[in-house]
Amino acid sequence: MKRPALLAASLLFPLSLAAQQLPVSRTIRATYAKGTRAESGRPGPKYWQNSADYTIKVNFDPATRRVSGTAAIAYHNQSPDSLRQVWFKLYPNLYQKGAPRAGGMSPEDVGEGITVEALTINGQAVAAADRPASFTNLAVPARRAIAPGQTANITVAYSYTLNSGSHMRTGEVEPGADFVAYFFPRVAVYDDIDGWNKHPYLGSQEFYNDFANFSVDVTVPRNFVVWATGDLTNADQVLTKKYAQRLREAETKDGITSIISEADVKRRDITASKNPENTWHFEARNVTDFVFATTDHYVWQASSLVVDPATQRRTRVDAVYNPKHKDFEEVVQFARKTVEAMSYTFPKWPFPYAHETIFDGLDQMEYPMMVNDNPTSTREDAITLTDHEIFHTMFPFYMGTNETKYGWMDEGWATIGEWIISGIIDPKLDDNYGIAPYAAAADTEVDTPIMTLSTQQTGTAFFLNSYPKPGLGYLYVKDLLGDELFTKALHTYIRNWNGKHPMPHDFFNSMNEGAGRNLNWFWQRWFFDGGYPDLAISQVTKTATGYDVVVESKGTKPVPVDLTITFADNSTAKLHRTIGVWESGAKTVTVPVATTKAMKQMKLGATLVPDSYPQDNVWVAGK
Repeated sequence: MKRPALLAASLLFPLSLAAQQLPVSRTIRATYAKGTRAESGRPGPKYWQNSADYTIKVNFDPATRRVSGTAAIAYHNQSPDSLRQVWFKLYPNLYQKGAPRAGGMSPEDVGEGITVEALTINGQAVAAADRPASFTNLAVPARRAIAPGQTANITVAYSYTLNSGSHMRTGEVEPGADFVAYFFPRVAVYDDIDGWNKHPYLGSQEFYNDFANFSVDVTVPRNFVVWATGDLTNADQVLTKKYAQRLREAETKDGITSIISEADVKRRDITASKNPENTWHFEARNVTDFVFATTDHYVWQASSLVVDPATQRRTRVDAVYNPKHKDFEEVVQFARKTVEAMSYTFPKWPFPYAHETIFDGLDQMEYPMMVNDNPTSTREDAITLTDHEIFHTMFPFYMGTNETKYGWMDEGWATIGEWIISGIIDPKLDDNYGIAPYAAAADTEVDTPIMTLSTQQTGTAFFLNSYPKPGLGYLYVKDLLGDELFTKALHTYIRNWNGKHPMPHDFFNSMNEGAGRNLNWFWQRWFFDGGYPDLAISQVTKTATGYDVVVESKGTKPVPVDLTITFADNSTAKLHRTIGVWESGAKTVTVPVATTKAMKQMKLGATLVPDSYPQDNVWVAGK
């Protein structure tokens, strides 16, 4: 999710890198002792995680916004524990009367929440008295404990009314267009750290779900088209022949295919059945969530590209939007270029899913294979929003991170992805998302260390620690290591934890292992410590070969040194030093400028280098 920018320093000591260790909580040390995680950054020899298979049948009526369905869940307990209760997540209860929530809510959307009409575990009905929900959490006793290695078969029937006026990541977009997320009761994560995930959903912190397989039937009225997580397996039954053929063509062509045009919408000949309703069937494997969107009046553009040269596997990208929103006309191009850049440039990992759909909605939110994006006022915003949300495909979905506790483990990656890929899509675009707010707020009362749990943060602190600060941390390590070694380190992390549930130390240690370097000096200062970034030009000395420029780190956050030099003839030069110049704990670095020209001015700084006190960043000859 992309959020709008919101508006006790640590001492540095030269340390032996071989000896430096990061702070490790008792919680994480316990996983090392149990063998579920390892100090190398890899999963431990006793690592486990639970999973599930969901068979869902859901009916949605856009006119009444009523969602009703059944879910059959095969829940696989791969933990070493006997589970005497099962915790469920009922995310639609964010809209329930009296529910705690981080933000306001339109009165018309506050209601009864989700109704669980029936629930069974291993064939035994669970009485209503045994399943009172605590808003978005539902703890249900298991009459017979679910033993290690056992599969519990769960059935649930449910219904609720989709929100309309308070579009919090899901809801009605406009009459006849809806983005339906978090629409089914799901088993909460049970992991090796916290046991059951009992954090309530308040509308601010995001999600933590297990990997699962989904087989889903979505029934909607005739003339409504459905897009969803997973592969549409019955296109020939729900689309008329020419539209099904266009969809097949889009999956094999590099160009843009107009699957549904504005003229097609007016003909209303898109869906196949003459019955009042159509049922769309989707299959998705090894994903952390399932969502769908539906409308009877949007256009649909699609393209595809090879994302894995070794297998020639292709990914289809879609832009689905109200034709009145002209800013969406280029979105399919932006999406295609994002998927291409992710596959071949950064993170240089083949895009893992068969399709990615950008849906014209009312939020800025990501889901497996789907994005709910609002219209934007500028082309620049359309680019940065599109690539930011698609980049989430890798983090959190491919990696399974706990967004609820550690928002920076996915939002920080989407932020650096946005910075890098936006410039690929449009080289004139100089994205500086979050930099000014961080420079202004660094080391003030609202600025806590990145490692602070997201559940303990709100407002500016939550924004800074989820988006620009971790994004800068990743960027500076990339600059330090160079593209090749950074890619090797990042791929080590991805290979170690794809499809699992990595925590912060798993990331730090995997990166160290992949880089073959102990980067703890930087992880400590950037992610664990307080402080602020502040560089200054403290001295310029003429030498026999040019000039020596002394740059002082007045702050405690290690940032790159970027010097822009203007000579007397108005020509310019740029010099760059990575964060490596601060590794030893030095407070100054001398940057030699080899030149025979007279100097006119020197200026410190770059777009992605925040400075809390920039007044001393300029040196002018003769002053």
